[in-house]
Amino acid sequence: MKKFAVLSALILCSTCCAAVSAQQAPPVAPAASNNTEDARIKALEEQVRTLAEQLALLRGELKELRDAKSPQSASTDRIVLASSRIEPGMLPSAPAYSASLPASPEPSPNPAPTQFAQTQTYGGATSNAKLLNPDMSLIGDFIGTAGRNTISPSRSLELHESEVGMQAIIDPYARADAFISFGEEGVNVEEGYVTFTALPAGLLLKVGKMRAEFGKVNTIHNHALPFIDRPLVTNNLVGGEDGIDDAGISLSRFLPAPKNWFFQGTAQVYRGDSSDVFTANRRQDVSVVGHLRLYRDLGESTNIDLGGSYARGHNSAAAGTTLNSSLFLTNLYGADATLRWKPLRRAIYHSFLFRNEFFWSARDQLSPVNIFETQHAFGLYSDAEYRVNRRWTLGGRFDRSGRANNAKLTDTGFSGILTYWPSEFSQIRGQYRYGHLWDITNSRFTDANEFLFQFLFVMGAHGAHPF
Repeated sequence: MKKFAVLSALILCSTCCAAVSAQQAPPVAPAASNNTEDARIKALEEQVRTLAEQLALLRGELKELRDAKSPQSASTDRIVLASSRIEPGMLPSAPAYSASLPASPEPSPNPAPTQFAQTQTYGGATSNAKLLNPDMSLIGDFIGTAGRNTISPSRSLELHESEVGMQAIIDPYARADAFISFGEEGVNVEEGYVTFTALPAGLLLKVGKMRAEFGKVNTIHNHALPFIDRPLVTNNLVGGEDGIDDAGISLSRFLPAPKNWFFQGTAQVYRGDSSDVFTANRRQDVSVVGHLRLYRDLGESTNIDLGGSYARGHNSAAAGTTLNSSLFLTNLYGADATLRWKPLRRAIYHSFLFRNEFFWSARDQLSPVNIFETQHAFGLYSDAEYRVNRRWTLGGRFDRSGRANNAKLTDTGFSGILTYWPSEFSQIRGQYRYGHLWDITNSRFTDANEFLFQFLFVMGAHGAHPF
């Protein structure tokens, strides 16, 4: 409409100007005057014709706009977001149409009910609520076994473990970590501790139930291991799958070290109950653990990690006798060495890890003729792992270990491991395991040949384990 009014005004102004110019023009010769007048009239006719064409186009566009805004095409339903704030007895007003449009038809006696569009919130809690909630995760560990093993047989299929992790920064001075394991045999608090990070003198204090800083494999959860089972030396000398895992207090600190070396010392005191390694018969039968760690970068992609460990506690050798249980102790010594190669630019495609751990056990016990004795057993494992590409990893492990209660019996074995990574949140692993194991029932060594497979999956934010 505005364009139409402007064009009409232009036509009127042009006509008036032409008339005034004709009246004020000076007298000229009759022939010249006639020629000039004819040219001016033709020019005005061309302008009028052009304006008429533009006016016709504007009328067509105006008609299309009116047809598009007809009441038949306008919806009478009103949509209100469920998250909108609506005062009692009030609804959002309907849009007002132009007065030039035809009046809308009379409303139906049974109008359609107001529709509510439910808005969705993705990702659980809102950002404000997230500040009060810990990071939570769930890790599933499904294991299957086939083959022959009469010494320590495993189930054919089992959901070996479902680990729920909760981690949060409590305040500027402390953080908390809790890992609860759900298995087919029950529920277990694998770890649950608080860490105080702002103590004087650079000290780091942990209080709660935690895995002891004894060697490397004892500190690693099942799902973070590069193999499905645990080494023979862990089962024979260091308490099996749970290892040294107890309620206690841990204090660690960085120590002075040579140039380019990282040196850390850790001292821990536990209640004294750790699987079949330590047993607390009295309140004062606590166990102690000490660990020293040396680390150095050999280059941009290579580093070496060395460690020494010691643990001491009471055992259960005097159970069922009248002897003083405080006389029976178990002393464990450990040494570990790890070499890593992981190029920064190709870390997700290629890497190599070579790890060795050595253990010595000195266990006080009674001989078959009830004579006090100390069994000195030794064990080790050697593990190598190479990442071929982003999806595939090859590995192998050699095992050799004496038994804590009979050092003369030495079990040996080896494993070949193949791992496929569909993504960083899942793993599919296969492992062939051979063992030359002592059969207590038949008093002889026997061979075990097994194939194990594992499916791992991760949900949620699971924090990285200690490096």
